[in-house]
This record gives sequence, structure tokens and C-alpha cells, in this order.
Amino acid sequence: MTQPCELSAVEARRLIGSRALSPVELLESCLARIGATNGALNAVVAMDEAKARADAGEAEAAVMRGDDLGILHGLPVGVKDLDATAGLRTTCGSLLHEDHVPEADDPMVARVRAAGATVFAKTNTPEFGAGANTTNRVYGPTGNPFDPSKTSAGSSGGSAAALAVGMMPLATGSDYGGSLRTPAAFCGITGFRPSPGVVPAPGGAVSLNPFSVLGPMGRTVADAHLLLRAQVGHDPRDPFSQAVSDIPDTLHPADLSSLRVAISTDLGCAPVDAGIAATFRERTGAFRHLFREAQDRDPKMEGVHDAFEVTRGMNFVAAHRERLEKHRDRLGRNVIDNTERGLAYSLEDMARAHTIQTRIYTDFIDLFDEIDILICPAASVTPFPHSQLFVEEIDGVAMPTYMRWLALSYALTMALPASAALPCGVDRHGMPFGIQVVGPKGSDARVLAVALALEQAMAGDPATARPLPRLDRLS
Repeated sequence: MTQPCELSAVEARRLIGSRALSPVELLESCLARIGATNGALNAVVAMDEAKARADAGEAEAAVMRGDDLGILHGLPVGVKDLDATAGLRTTCGSLLHEDHVPEADDPMVARVRAAGATVFAKTNTPEFGAGANTTNRVYGPTGNPFDPSKTSAGSSGGSAAALAVGMMPLATGSDYGGSLRTPAAFCGITGFRPSPGVVPAPGGAVSLNPFSVLGPMGRTVADAHLLLRAQVGHDPRDPFSQAVSDIPDTLHPADLSSLRVAISTDLGCAPVDAGIAATFRERTGAFRHLFREAQDRDPKMEGVHDAFEVTRGMNFVAAHRERLEKHRDRLGRNVIDNTERGLAYSLEDMARAHTIQTRIYTDFIDLFDEIDILICPAASVTPFPHSQLFVEEIDGVAMPTYMRWLALSYALTMALPASAALPCGVDRHGMPFGIQVVGPKGSDARVLAVALALEQAMAGDPATARPLPRLDRLS
């Protein structure tokens, strides 16, 4: 029998609006699922159950009064532990903030709360979001719902793992080098990386940085779209934010038969495990006939690794140089490594990196004069033990940096795309496998529509349908 916590967010909100499901009942179901599975996963790291129950009670009373209800009314939402939540511990996974309890919400969190959500839990993240393995010295590692000894990826790994087992219907994420997309792939859920500015992100150390974005995570495309509608807005403190969003209120599946699609196994630049590449070719072979035209084609990404490493280094210096100087002993390896790499770069390195990134961006825009959508894998390897901080080699080839295994996602980041990560069955190890549906900056509505249509098509084939974790193995 389906428990309330297992309902899609869209269905749960419909039932709440029709008085067929109580927000209190839904919250209690989520809390029970957290109690049953979080000991094995460590996905939820902070909660205020008393406040959440009070909020759910108020949400139920509003329904019974016939009040106007927000689009997330009564839905419990988890917030990644990088984003401030009023009255709820927010550590950024760092010993420097292990006792921090904010007085105010992050602006994105405030919009989600204003849409009627019950913000009740914080989800685990690497220290300051640095890394694709969700572990830190405050809370420890988050396990994968399909094998808790393995990683849920990162840096939105807590959100992805929590969603996969039904701890909450919706959760927030963020993405720079794949922090939202890789966890979605590893945990068998959906994550959406919007174009820069669609979800305003003020408060960064460098405001003219379009690479890091906030975005939604859910078990389905429709759920992610629902949360995105609450996250969007205009905030002039984010120079990429726009007053008008093209995110539709109602999402309809695209007509796949009208689309020209490029299918790329490695983007022409990314190391990809041979088994993952074979699985990708097999899965795309099952649905490529649905498109008007499907061609094997890579985007132009020459110099992308250099551009990514240098621009990321600049941002780490801006955000963490003072912390490195004053609190090095309390920082983790990834923050130290990125910041020190950044400090070693010259002005000439920065100029070259921005020149390369500009060329990659314009080439990517030009590519979509000839195609409508790009499809590629969402992760280069199968989930690995969370005791291993990062992927050190792929098919016997050593990775030059701790980030290189993430090139499938960070290369696209340099092109400033809209990208949806979708579950697509399991890989040869029985772990979740995911794909990316990608469009150019500003194509968010199209990418979501294509992702929805593809999700519906894949659901009918056991080989491509969303996998479900075995909850009995997590008790």
C-alpha cells in the first residue's frame, strides 16, 4: 500500500487541495520514513519537528477554512544545508559553522516557504558544497539508497538520497560542476539545473559568476517543475536575475517526433567508464527512434578543463581565502585544494580561461541552430564507496584532479545550459543510471517539456524506468 510520503509532490498537493490528504498526515508519514531509513543513509542532518508539526497544523487549518493555498501548500520540503533556514541549524557542512542557527531564510528558501511549503529538514552536503561525495566533519557521509556503503554523490547528495526513499516529496539543490545532476543520477531521482538567474542566487562572494545555480530536485520531472515554480523570482542583487521568467505554470510533454537530437557519450572531452558508455549506448538505442532525427555528435569543448579549473579556482579564492589563512586546520581537503589551486593562477591564466569559456558558450549556442536537444550521460562512473573521497582513475587512467571525473557535467556548466538529469534504469552493477537532457541558456521550458516526454516514454520499459530502492535493506 502506498504511504503518503511515497506520493509524488504533484499528487500530494492535489489531494491536499481537495481535502483528501491532511498536511499533518503527510508530514507524519515523512517523519516516520526518516526514522526508518535515515540511520542507514544520514541524508537528513537537522530538523525541528515541533515547528514542522505546528506549521503542518496551520496548513491543515487553512485548507479547512477554504483559504487561498500556495502551490506548495502543506508539502514538506528539505533544504540543502548550504542555504540558510530561519531557526534551523545551517552548517554548510563546515566545522566553522557547526552551531550556526540563522535568524532569517535565504531568499530562495523564503520564496519556497511563502508558496506554502513546510520547511522542516536540512539535507547533508560536503563542506561548502566542495566535492561530489557528500561527506563532512560535522555530520559524516551520506549513503546511497541502493547501497548505503556507497556515495550518493554531491554536493546535493543528502537531498537526492532523501527523495529516493520518500523522506520528503521535494528538496532543494544547487549545481556548479554537477552538484545537482550527479546526485540525481546516483540516487535515481530527477534534478534540474536552470539557466543562470532563473532562480536568483544573491549573496555569493563573486556576483558576476553565472556558473553556480540553485535548482529543484524531485522524484519526477513534474515534481521538480512544481518546486521550480516556487523558486523562481526576480532579485536585482543577482545580476543574472530577470524580471520575467519563461517557466510555465503548466508543463506539457514535448512532441519528441518533431525534434532533432544530438547524442553524445562523452561530450568529446570527458573520461567515461567503458561500462557506463556501453549502458548509455544501449539505453539511447531504446528511445532514439522516437525523435525526428538522432545523430551521434559532440559539442565543441576544446580547452574546457582549463577554463573550468581556473574559473572555479578564482571563485574559491574569493570565497575561502580568508578562511584558509585563519582556519586551515578546520577546513577539509577539497576546500583547501581548490583555494590553493586558485591562488597559484595568474592574471594571464584568468584571461585565457574566460576567453576559452566565451568560445565554448558561443559554440554551444551555435550548435542549437542545427539541433534542438543534446542528450548525454549524467555521470561517468557507477556509485563508489563513500569512504573514497573522489574517483582517482577511470579504466586505469589516473584523474589529474579530484574533479576530472565530473567533466560530463562541468563541461556543460561552462556553456551555461539548462539541463535535466533523469533516471534511466540501472547500470551493470545494479545501481541507478541517469542521463542529461540539455539545451542552451534560456531553453528551460523546452528542456523540461522534453524531459517530461522522455520520462513518460522511458517509464513503459523496465530497462529505462526509474529504479526504486529496497527499503527493507535500510531499516
